[in-house]
Amino acid sequence: MALATRTDRRPSLARTVWDSSLGKKTVMAVSGLIMLLYLVVHMIGNLKIFFGASEFNHYAHWLRVVGEPFMHYEWTLWLVRIVLVVAVIAHATSAYQLSRRDIKARPVAYRHKKARASYATRTMRWGGIILGLFIVWHILDLTTGTVHSGGFQPGHPYQNVVGTFSTWYGNVIYIVAMLALGLHVRHGFWSAAQTLGAGGRTRDRALKAVADVLALLLTLGFIAVPVGVMTGVVS
Repeated sequence: MALATRTDRRPSLARTVWDSSLGKKTVMAVSGLIMLLYLVVHMIGNLKIFFGASEFNHYAHWLRVVGEPFMHYEWTLWLVRIVLVVAVIAHATSAYQLSRRDIKARPVAYRHKKARASYATRTMRWGGIILGLFIVWHILDLTTGTVHSGGFQPGHPYQNVVGTFSTWYGNVIYIVAMLALGLHVRHGFWSAAQTLGAGGRTRDRALKAVADVLALLLTLGFIAVPVGVMTGVVS
């Protein structure tokens, strides 16, 4: 008599956590904080452009040799890129699946669109789409030079940045994306804190204040670069 094979394997802990709404929200929170940390560092690095071409180009070169001799040329930079790609994919995937799950949980459509999604929710969704498209454009513009219109020069980031923001559409795309980023960070930081259990009656006001300050500083810090090029401060 043949033994029956066991097919009712229990899902792994990781799978169980991922399948739950709380698990997806936690993934969104952690990946969002990773990207936020990167954005803060990236903004500070961008502001070096106001110290001149030599300083900014030297900073860009340093990013490629940081960690040497333990790390080979660009290894650290590629490690950061891989972490960011994983964070972006995890963030976008969990956001999409949570959104679909939320829609499926409401079989009867709302009569009023306003009742279906709050201002913050709609802002996060559209802001995420705008930022996703911007990331693709930003890479093609200043990393590969594919869509760069100012004569892309490999190894000369200062000149490439000035070239991008010497066009009206380069400024419009960047500024709109940074405004979307500010709104995304403003709601996302507070939401992540709630998901990770950092919220509370006494801390909510402080967390919202931190979210507002972070969003404002990031928006102004990033927009300062195209404004600097437009006004001739950076040339």
